[in-house]
Amino acid sequence: MTTKALMNTYGPRSTTLVRGEGCWLWDDKGNKYLDALSGIAVCGLGHSHPAVAKAIAEQAATLTHCSNYFNIPLQEQLADALRSASGMTNMFFGNSGAEANEAAIKLARMYGHKRGIKLPTVVVMEKSFHGRTLATLSASGNRKIQAGFEPLVRGFVRAPFDDLAALEKIAENNSDVCAILVEPIQGEGGIRVPAPDYLNRLRAFCDKHQWLLMLDEVQTGNGRTGTYFNFQQYNITPDVVTTAKGLGNGLPIGVCLAHGVAAELMQPGNHGSTFGGNPLACAGALATVETIENQQLSLKAAKIGDRLLAGFKERLAGVKTVKDVRGRGLMIGIQMTMPCKSLFAQALDAGLVINVTADSVIRLLPPLIFDEAHADQLMDVLVPLIVNFKGD
Repeated sequence: MTTKALMNTYGPRSTTLVRGEGCWLWDDKGNKYLDALSGIAVCGLGHSHPAVAKAIAEQAATLTHCSNYFNIPLQEQLADALRSASGMTNMFFGNSGAEANEAAIKLARMYGHKRGIKLPTVVVMEKSFHGRTLATLSASGNRKIQAGFEPLVRGFVRAPFDDLAALEKIAENNSDVCAILVEPIQGEGGIRVPAPDYLNRLRAFCDKHQWLLMLDEVQTGNGRTGTYFNFQQYNITPDVVTTAKGLGNGLPIGVCLAHGVAAELMQPGNHGSTFGGNPLACAGALATVETIENQQLSLKAAKIGDRLLAGFKERLAGVKTVKDVRGRGLMIGIQMTMPCKSLFAQALDAGLVINVTADSVIRLLPPLIFDEAHADQLMDVLVPLIVNFKGD
């Protein structure tokens, strides 16, 4: 960090990125990197995508912002595109995944109050991550991000991820529960993939108890796991879905989508956002959604993801420091037996951008435009680093 004008929220950073094109990034010293992180699942179309750049430039020269006191045609077009892609009914636009999850939590509270529940309670999962606002960090299952911000927001009860028996006990003992908020695949928690029938059983469980099923697809959405939304792989419809990250390919935009009873809860004055759904953000997001759909990038993510999963499992078989290789589509985790945060810097030195989450899980979130050559290069660079890794 070269200035003291910034709060030290991210710690020291040694690399300065100045340009991106497709799956590649360049720093201020001219070094080139293969991007296997996509800005943490944001730039699904890669960097400087021509359709997104064109949409942003044209809209910036026309109308950047006007507020939601007025009709915004691009917001309506984006909503229609997402309705078509998801099968959900209606939506609210904000600026981030945390804001989308805040809207979902408010929907759950409103739903509970309408049912006469005095303290509407949402079941959330251990090791989950939903954001860093007070409500979303209270919902997250990560004590590290909560420390120092007490008192936390009430109205959450925690359960183990992928554990229906625990939910049954909660239902028996807490009549205030009105919703579940869950990631279909836990991202920050270590790319944890549940049992194949988990979401189906959650849907049936919520129907039985009249709870809202709310899915945080901030990271799994927008084509990353092989379908536009992960829930579409299970032939279910949730009551609420949130997403952000890859929605705008780098522009700050998030959305809370609702269906069924949840779709009719919000009325004028219940919620709002100054910047949410403004013309500039919606122009970029609409170009992103249309490109993902028209070029069938969800299917490509599934194909290349299968190649990476199979390749890593084969090349890392028998490596004692590797505990597991798991994931879905282009959301892959390599679980090490020890902390491995120093692999981030080692990979940078080798011309590769990766991430380490949950202390010991190498997290890979390549752009949806990754091809077979990119996938093979990723493995060629990363596998030797893992094989030779001796610990932090």
